[in-house]
Amino acid sequence: MAECSWPRLRAATNTDCRNVAALVYGVLKEYGLKPAPESTDADLKDIERSYPVRGGAFYVLEGETGSIVGTYGLYPIDKATCELRKMYLHKLFRGRGLGKLLMESALTEARRLGFERVTLETASVLKEAISLYKSYGFVEYEAKHLSCRCDQAFVLQLK
Repeated sequence: MAECSWPRLRAATNTDCRNVAALVYGVLKEYGLKPAPESTDADLKDIERSYPVRGGAFYVLEGETGSIVGTYGLYPIDKATCELRKMYLHKLFRGRGLGKLLMESALTEARRLGFERVTLETASVLKEAISLYKSYGFVEYEAKHLSCRCDQAFVLQLK
C-alpha cells in the first residue's frame, strides 16, 4: 500500500496569497490578535517579492483537498539573519507533529539559504508556538522594535 503524501509542503507563489492570508488572519483571530494587512501582514500581498525575490522563502502546507493548512516564511533581515514569519497551522491540523515539520523545514531551509541566525517575534498568547520555539533552542532576547501584535522576540544561532 502506498504511503499517503498529505499534507504536502511546497514553495508558495502569489496565487496562494489570498488563501495564505485567510489562514493567517483566521489563526490570529482565534487567539484574539488583530490582523494588520497594511503593516505587519503587508508581505502577504506579494509573497514572491517579499520572500524569494529578496533571498528568503515562503512555504505552504497543503491538505489532501489542496487547501492551505500551514505556512512559514523566512524573511531576510541581512546577509546572516532571517526572520521566521507567518508560521501558522490551522487548528484542525494541530497536535499531529506538523508544527515540528514546519519548524524543521524552516531551519533546514534557513541553513540552505546560508543564514547564520533566525529571529522571530511572537505574542505571549501563542503558548504552544512559544513552547515549540524553545524546544528547538530559540532563546528570548530584547528586540529593538516589535511589530504591533507581538510582545516577545526569540533568536536561534544556526552556526
